[in-house]
Amino acid sequence: MLPRLSDTDRAAFKQGVRTISPTLTAMFSWGLVTGIAMSKSVLTVPQALAMSLLVYAGSSQLAVLPLLAAKLPVWTVLLTAAMVNLRFVIFSVGLAPHFSYLSLPRRLVLGYFNGDVVYLLFQKKNFAPGLVPGKQAYFWGMALMCWAAWQVSSIAGILLASLFPDNWGLSLAGTLALVPIMVSAIVSRSTLVAVSVAGVVALLADALPYRLALPLAVVAALAAGSAADLIAERADLKRIRAEGKAGDRNARHPRNRQEDPQ
Repeated sequence: MLPRLSDTDRAAFKQGVRTISPTLTAMFSWGLVTGIAMSKSVLTVPQALAMSLLVYAGSSQLAVLPLLAAKLPVWTVLLTAAMVNLRFVIFSVGLAPHFSYLSLPRRLVLGYFNGDVVYLLFQKKNFAPGLVPGKQAYFWGMALMCWAAWQVSSIAGILLASLFPDNWGLSLAGTLALVPIMVSAIVSRSTLVAVSVAGVVALLADALPYRLALPLAVVAALAAGSAADLIAERADLKRIRAEGKAGDRNARHPRNRQEDPQ
């Protein structure tokens, strides 16, 4: 594929690969955990392989495994997966200004390959909206590397699950490896407020069924971040108005008026 790209796209694709590379250890760990969990559940190996390739969403895959084991209705399984993946609606809204010029089939493919870390690192790049040379190649450099790491690790976990003891704690290792990535994304007060509120809500709602803690944390983070931005904007506007009034008073004060040379 690279020889067919322009020099700009080729360089952007390689930059995307370099950007995502430090996160692949955590991604590999999560994929391995998910593959092992699917293999040790009620799914057969072909079913687990199909879920890994078609669903490509570790959180929802892990969320529905207990429901499948309990033989709950299909609508319950689908609803749980939809609730866990509700954050991707927000991701889609964030990517829309950048890729809305693409055709619907290409946007659907792009949506399949998008992921939490890919979206986070892409947004940190602060691309301008619309068509920007190299932007799409940069996204694909990250997305394809992330997808490949996930599938390799997930399939390895499915096929080699019997070799991994249950007490290895790989899920904790994957979580800890992702923490620095999330911390580096906190670049403003509103982001800090959103992350803090999301963490508190997720902990308080952890006992809710169907993994409802995750969508609730997402909604709470959006509300808190938006409120923080609104408060900051109002404070800035009030400060600007106060400075303007002070300037007008100084301009009207007799001492500050320039005397007529005549």
